Amino acid sequence: MTSTVSDDRGWLRALPADGERDTLFTRAGHRVHPARRLSELVQGRPPGVTGSQWSSASRAGFDFVVCAADTGRPIVAVEIGPVATAGSAEQRAERLKDAVSAAVGLPVLRVGSPTLRAAEHGRRLVEYVIDARDYAAGGAGDEPTPVGFRDILGRLPDGRTGPVNDLGALARAAAVEAYVARRLADPIVRGLHVRWADGPAQGWSWVQVRPDACLVERVSVTEHRFSCGIDAARLAEDLATVAVGERLRVTEPVDPDLLPRAELTAEIVALSRRRHELVGGFAFDHLCVD
Repeated sequence: MTSTVSDDRGWLRALPADGERDTLFTRAGHRVHPARRLSELVQGRPPGVTGSQWSSASRAGFDFVVCAADTGRPIVAVEIGPVATAGSAEQRAERLKDAVSAAVGLPVLRVGSPTLRAAEHGRRLVEYVIDARDYAAGGAGDEPTPVGFRDILGRLPDGRTGPVNDLGALARAAAVEAYVARRLADPIVRGLHVRWADGPAQGWSWVQVRPDACLVERVSVTEHRFSCGIDAARLAEDLATVAVGERLRVTEPVDPDLLPRAELTAEIVALSRRRHELVGGFAFDHLCVD
């Protein structure tokens, strides 16, 4: 059960270290709990939230809750899974949950993906974000960290030197192996990332299975009152590469879910034409040519 002691934001409960559901793991001064309902994190209906909204939102949950190890104070609630369809009941429930979370100041990190799931990929993501934030905090003084967390170089799984905090490194190595086994037309995993001015960060990643068809994954990362410690758009692209790696395990050259290469190029061109809606514009014009 959750504690009845709130943190300094007044409406959030502190989660204890033990109880009916144990801590999933601890890392760098953080304690990570498995799935929790919003009602377990919030002490009663907050101001500005109607009874009907609270009744619906309080039953909704998050896949993980990251707390401070010393106080149990929630630092961020994490969700991983498919993006809710526009106009669906799932989207309405998500908006209610976001409204309550905003009302009590609960930070939320949401990863949208048709392939990634909390059970298989959640722990690694949460560990990564904790480490990235810890590294970034180390450079918060007068002397910033010389290299960003994502760009730290070291030995990769295939023996090469490269960014050791690239979550997609294993998928890139798997693509090379698949190419050697003649399961891919090209060994290179390509990608792009953008951040919508009024929406989430988004990453695309793809690999050419046939000369005319690609396996494509798209992942969104939404930070509500939270920072991942690295650029969310780059994280989204790396997670999309992780998803490509998952799909490579079962994808065959005749897979009906492959996207024609010309159609992918057309979608990239369409995205480039919306650069005025993107934070920092569009930096991938070189991908607009098939």
